[in-house]
Amino acid sequence: MQGQRAEIDWQTGDVPVSTRFDDPYFSLENGLQETRHVFLDGNGLPGRFRDGFHVAELGFGTGLNFLTTVLAWCRGGYPGRLCYTSFEAYPMSEEDMAKSLGAFPELSPVAAALLDVWAKGARQHNFADGISLTVIEGDARETLPNWRGRADAWYLDGFSPAKNPELWGAELMAEVGRHTQPGGTAATYTAAGFVRRGLDQAGFDVTRKPGYGRKRHMTVARLRTS
Repeated sequence: MQGQRAEIDWQTGDVPVSTRFDDPYFSLENGLQETRHVFLDGNGLPGRFRDGFHVAELGFGTGLNFLTTVLAWCRGGYPGRLCYTSFEAYPMSEEDMAKSLGAFPELSPVAAALLDVWAKGARQHNFADGISLTVIEGDARETLPNWRGRADAWYLDGFSPAKNPELWGAELMAEVGRHTQPGGTAATYTAAGFVRRGLDQAGFDVTRKPGYGRKRHMTVARLRTS
């Protein structure tokens, strides 16, 4: 599946919408605040950051989650390294990514470096401040089982489970559990029952919490240690 690219339409100016899945890449209300509420707060970040902390993600998309995490790491002045691995089947073009991220001026100090390496086709890069990014292209159902890493925190950010069920199935959630450090966490904007059940079967304690904006609920999970 490598070599496929995202197909984008635009809503209200700067909100990218996947034509393949008929779903926006981030909240129409405020994508940056949604990322902070769902993925950072949902995983207890930045409070859990430490040297060698590893974030993994299903769905790199615009890079919004990565850059929001980078900004939190840089502002906290944490020593050591932060590793970020993302699994993406349909990478965006540099032009679409730049237009998407242009909606968030707060990210501009860290976005330029990502856009530079993305334009060169690089999917693995060591940034300043001890941050490393690896984007693994292809269907996560095929690529995640072969990954040798284990994450401290997962961002589960595929398109809507109703429109992109392949990225939320029980077998893939089992792989997420298998690639999580003991006591590690996961967070997602969706509270779909089959996703929550899949995480539970994968070994996570699953909790439903208030969602962002118009979403009533979201899901957070912690891998059981016994």
